[in-house]
Amino acid sequence: MDVTLHLAQDPAADALLGRSPLAALVGMLLDQQVPMEWAFKGPRTIADRLGADDLDAHEIAAQDPEAFAAVLSEKPAVHRYPGSMAKRIQQLCQYLVEHYDGNAELVWKGVADGRELLRRLEELPGFGRQKAQIFLALLGKQLGVTPEGWREAAGAYGEAESFRSVADITGPESLARVRAHKQEMKTAAKATKSAKSTKSAGR
Repeated sequence: MDVTLHLAQDPAADALLGRSPLAALVGMLLDQQVPMEWAFKGPRTIADRLGADDLDAHEIAAQDPEAFAAVLSEKPAVHRYPGSMAKRIQQLCQYLVEHYDGNAELVWKGVADGRELLRRLEELPGFGRQKAQIFLALLGKQLGVTPEGWREAAGAYGEAESFRSVADITGPESLARVRAHKQEMKTAAKATKSAKSTKSAGR
């Protein structure tokens, strides 16, 4: 795996994401409740603070939990909730060590069926259905991992040029389109919630 990604909008961080399967998984794990660029810059920041060129699942899994939480909490913090995210990253790495000998790429390498790949991604700690589908779409659209039925397994995120998620970000313009889509979804969700509250109050 050695491709050019533009998820962090930072050359060093994106270079790591493009060559390190574990960094890509960790970035996806961090991508919640913080800006997308912040989340995907996280793996590079963690590697730098550990004094490494890459992330190593065995090393992270073996870290003292408090010490690893301190790595993420150091200013500027890697995430809005560095303590809980440190725990999730370690759980992810421990799972990869137990099931894939610490090699994150084995989660998808050689998998011939999109549904099977989605199942494997959903089994990863911290990956629910939506996160798994987005990462599957990223694998298919930008990382050359295209097992049969991958678009269907990824749902709407697998649609070509859908601009729904990080899977469609290839530069500043597409980032702006994805961000606009997310804002539209958030506005629509608020409107639906408000309508339900009004209907409930009128009973």
